[in-house]
Amino acid sequence: MSDAMRIRAQAVGDRTTVRVLMSHEMESGQRRDETGAPVPAWYIREVSAELEGRTVMTAQWGPSVSKNPFLQFDIRGARPGDRVRITWIDNRGEQRSDEAIVR
Repeated sequence: MSDAMRIRAQAVGDRTTVRVLMSHEMESGQRRDETGAPVPAWYIREVSAELEGRTVMTAQWGPSVSKNPFLQFDIRGARPGDRVRITWIDNRGEQRSDEAIVR
């Protein structure tokens, strides 16, 4: 299992900015290792965000996203104390979910 995501959600007025740093190798499948064998593709393919259980953002990713990706987006209508949950699923079927409280 990968390391926990670092999530920050900060409300300013009616807009909440969510920042997420994910820990993932994000291999494209185009590299070769030191013996010349291809390194298999391994990347996040879907990211979703929920605010108090309601989906507010989904994204489809591919192998061109960098290692340990950073994601930032805004939500309208979140209030301090609400929970934001981020979930990703990779092309191997592994997944991770983490939460943060809106500040």
